[in-house]
Amino acid sequence: MSALPSSIPPSPRRPIRELPDELISQIAAGEVVERPASVVRELLDNALDAGARQITVRLASGGVRLISVEDDGLGIPREELTVALRRHATSKIASLDDLETVGTMGFRGEALAAINAIAELSILSRFAGADSAFALDGRTGELRPVARSAGTTVEVRELFFATPARRKFLKTDATELAHCIEAVRRHALARPEVGFSVWHDGKLVEQWRAADAREQRLADALSQDFVANSVAVERLSGVVRVVGRAGIPDAARSRGDQQFFYVNGRFVRDKVLSHAVRSAYEDVLHGQRQPIYALYLEIDPSRVDVNVHPTKIEVRFRDGREVHQAVRHAIEDALAAPRAGDAVAPSGAPQPFFKETALPESASWSQPTMNFVARERGAGDFEAMWPRRTDELGHAPDTTPSHWPLTGAAPLAFRAPVGLPANPDEGSSAALAATNEDAWPLGRALAQLQGIYILAENTQGLVVVDMHAAHERIVYERLKTQLDGAAIASQPLLIPATFAATPQEVATAEACAEVLPTLGLEITAFSARTLAVRAVPGTLADGDPVELARSVLAELGQHDASTVVQRAQNELLSTMACHGAVRANRKLTIDEMNALLRQMEATERSDQCNHGRPTWRQLSIRELDTLFMRGR
Repeated sequence: MSALPSSIPPSPRRPIRELPDELISQIAAGEVVERPASVVRELLDNALDAGARQITVRLASGGVRLISVEDDGLGIPREELTVALRRHATSKIASLDDLETVGTMGFRGEALAAINAIAELSILSRFAGADSAFALDGRTGELRPVARSAGTTVEVRELFFATPARRKFLKTDATELAHCIEAVRRHALARPEVGFSVWHDGKLVEQWRAADAREQRLADALSQDFVANSVAVERLSGVVRVVGRAGIPDAARSRGDQQFFYVNGRFVRDKVLSHAVRSAYEDVLHGQRQPIYALYLEIDPSRVDVNVHPTKIEVRFRDGREVHQAVRHAIEDALAAPRAGDAVAPSGAPQPFFKETALPESASWSQPTMNFVARERGAGDFEAMWPRRTDELGHAPDTTPSHWPLTGAAPLAFRAPVGLPANPDEGSSAALAATNEDAWPLGRALAQLQGIYILAENTQGLVVVDMHAAHERIVYERLKTQLDGAAIASQPLLIPATFAATPQEVATAEACAEVLPTLGLEITAFSARTLAVRAVPGTLADGDPVELARSVLAELGQHDASTVVQRAQNELLSTMACHGAVRANRKLTIDEMNALLRQMEATERSDQCNHGRPTWRQLSIRELDTLFMRGR
């Protein structure tokens, strides 16, 4: 064994000994207290656990000079004040069983002791029913009577005075103040029945009064636009309940600064939950845009571990896949309904009923037939959807009206609503007059603009529709629905694709041997460190089997592997729908435009195309009046 280089002297041996209590507290403070906002978070947790209904936060110099949290909760008895500052002293838990079913915001018993080790802390509290209040000085331990109503006030002065090196890492007062306000906002969004106010240097900077409904608190703490640009989420899946609001794709932002997720009332950042949300938006939001949401997950406390990190911002679920699927499906269901359907149809209004247009039997197709199983949906069956038609030489025809007649001979034909003639040249006016147009949220088609947009009139004003994007989504959703009705068929590979696998991939493949065939995959061990892909889903036979196998195994190790296969299938169907949708500069008749509008109203996620772009926009009469300065 070679000796150490002469330039590095050997370290002298030190005996093993216990650390002083003060040093232990300062080490714990480094984990619990990162900045003033960390102190605000911990003190708010204690105030809410005490049953407070009004909390006032006072700050000075961004919280560095002063943090005061005042509440009207239960208070602390005199004999327990001194105990409250000891490490691991808490009233929240008393046994391991309590720790495994934590129902309070705080429970570790470290916060007050950690804060007292790096700042000047004092507690003023009056227990409910006590004759007077008492104040405790954290430095000296002095206890004296003071005047105060029922509740508790915790004051923290000169943060990090005992560790000046930590103070150098703090940002400007404005930045620290913003983090403190955000910490209060996160608690306010979880407890609408509690009033919050934030003062800084003697000025009121934020105030949220107690609200009866969660939507009202969301509007107050975030903005009215947040509520207006989001949809309600509510789903009960087994033992998991998900409620809240999820933003529409149009409201996505470049930053994830309006993403709030709560587990049993606790704000958390969790990879399982983040992945579930992103998966739910995958089909309507593309690129790096970040959705907005405020979601609240309720689950049995025994099925989630909150004792993961000292800051209590991370959790672990006993069954992560169960939670992942519950969150994903809750958001997907909320986003599926077309927003055009928000317009309330008058009572007794007839519901749209669609009839099919025949497909030409003589058409030839350039791509392999996919055995889709059509399922009933609404009043009628979906007609067969096919890839682009080609001529005898395999070339795609030009997208002109002569090659792509929309009525009667289109590979991807519109469904004409009953009441509108199949032949656009006959009886259009009579059919429109006989139809209750108030039942049409997207209105009645007026004209086509530059062969790209459809102009329609509804009760609100003018609707502008991107006809290619809208038809693309309609075709895409029909293809997905038909594929959902069929099992995922496997395509055996002539030569198995082998690849060097990690131990985790091998273990996952062996543990999920029964799950993989349901996804159309066959992955077996070729050797101790090599896996062989012997079959892949038939619809993905042209893809890279090794890349697909790796993706599925990685997903299966954390989430539901079916999402990987579904994502790849959706990409294929999206491409097919894009090629099959009606093209720009395509002249449509009024009846064909109306048929497209009616299909949009009945198609899920029809507000965005397959690439996440909007398919229609509403211009109200008031907006049009503003453009022409009417009423001025």
